[in-house]
Amino acid sequence: MSDAEPSPAVPGPVAPKRRGKGRKRHTVAKVVVASLVVLAMATGLSVVFIYRHLNGNLNVQDLSGQLGGDRPDKKYVAGSGEPLNILVMGSDARDCKGCNIDNLTGMGQRSDTTILLHLSADRTRAYGISVPRDSMVDRPTCLGANGETIPGGTHVMWNEAFSIGGPACTMKQFESLTGIRLDHYVVVNFEGFKSMVDAIGGVEVCIPEPGFVDPAHGINLPAGTRKLEGVQALNYVRERYEVGNGSDIGRMKRQQAFIASMAHQVVSAGTLSRPDRIVSFLDAATKSLTTDLPNLVKIGQLGYEFRNIGLDHIQFLTIPNTVDPTNPNHLVWTPQAKRVWRKIIDDEPLTKRLATDVITAGNVPGGSHHSGGSGHSSGSPSGGSSSGSSGTAAQGPSQQELADAGLCA
Repeated sequence: MSDAEPSPAVPGPVAPKRRGKGRKRHTVAKVVVASLVVLAMATGLSVVFIYRHLNGNLNVQDLSGQLGGDRPDKKYVAGSGEPLNILVMGSDARDCKGCNIDNLTGMGQRSDTTILLHLSADRTRAYGISVPRDSMVDRPTCLGANGETIPGGTHVMWNEAFSIGGPACTMKQFESLTGIRLDHYVVVNFEGFKSMVDAIGGVEVCIPEPGFVDPAHGINLPAGTRKLEGVQALNYVRERYEVGNGSDIGRMKRQQAFIASMAHQVVSAGTLSRPDRIVSFLDAATKSLTTDLPNLVKIGQLGYEFRNIGLDHIQFLTIPNTVDPTNPNHLVWTPQAKRVWRKIIDDEPLTKRLATDVITAGNVPGGSHHSGGSGHSSGSPSGGSSSGSSGTAAQGPSQQELADAGLCA
């Protein structure tokens, strides 16, 4: 990430880093700086006090020592600066109250979600690319938190790296398999996720007929458009057994739609005009993050990078994959996956052939801000198209793909 600093809207000294507590999370960070300004103007609260409080919530962990020096080179784009690549990981800690949907106990920390967030060098487009946790990959040797060597493995599950070596091993695995140099990482804690959703008054979703009913896991969400909060929201994004075709791909697509809808809610007037919601959201967000971003100013700068992109040009997709021929419960990446990673390395827009099943943050399936279809502008029943600033069309999910994900068309 560039060290050029747009002047933050947060005066006062930078509080010392706080290390140790294992929680954190990142979402539409552009709201951070603007929100603090609103707080100062609307409520008269001390910006310095709020800044120090939120900065003190952060759990900062520099993983460069674990990643070592054998990493991909970073590509810079002449005349445009540098692209940004941030790996977002969901921390599925089993001590999270109400989070244990998979009925697993004593398992420690696992990674339920992995998303590469790529911002183009010219800051006109952003991609959120999900990696299925059931992907079978070759994991490289990595270093654990205490410097211990963790042997690699052949044809092992993607999320195994996180459970045995934490975020550093997942980052090492990602860089080794894709050739993409990561600039930053963020780990999301599910307990903090619930608090963030509650802080903004819930997130709107559309649940298709016949609803989400999973008695084994205590889930009963009737069909219809409504705002979900707390454990209900968590159940919505994590349910996989009784929704659609029961696949992890469907769940990831539902997670992408929820994050897109959450982005809408965060930047809506209903949130930005409510200082209490702003404080609560930022407090929950900073408490639920583990990251290498050293302080709130740096997070605010990251959010500032989104200022010219807009929600319509933030696209979510899943890395191309197919069923593992050796196990129908596992997935393997298709040859197209390598072409997607190559486009990201070269900081080029994804072609229509590669950008399939796209959900944009500006047009969420089934939501009140949905324009019909599932892409940016088309109402085609087979799935719309989303047009990025580069002019390259991205194909949205079809009605069947939406149904398989438990999403409204």
